Amino acid sequence: MPWINKELCTGCQICVDNCSVGAISMEKDSAFIKEDECIRCGVCHDVCPEEAVRHDGERIPEEVQANLDWAKKLLKHEYYSNDTIKQKQLIERLQRFFTKNKKVVEKTIEKLEILQNTEYQK
Repeated sequence: MPWINKELCTGCQICVDNCSVGAISMEKDSAFIKEDECIRCGVCHDVCPEEAVRHDGERIPEEVQANLDWAKKLLKHEYYSNDTIKQKQLIERLQRFFTKNKKVVEKTIEKLEILQNTEYQK
């Protein structure tokens, strides 16, 4: 999912004007991409003169940290805070949760590869 680096965005609105589905709007002085409306065509990446439209892969470290912060917050909850057994169980449940998400992503990628090689494209 493309996103706008607000520190790089100058508010020129070129991406807004060129978005084929109207998924980009201005919020204050910078562009904002509405995730549920974006069709991931890449035009915004191509037209931004400041390279403020960024790829979501750049956010991986932030997302990992957010997941860790969430886990730490749960571990600090009074239910877990003084019980190492419950903490260990929580970590195991979180590992299963993220493993399930990983499997969903892997299977989705497999299906997309199949879709790419089928008649669906025509």
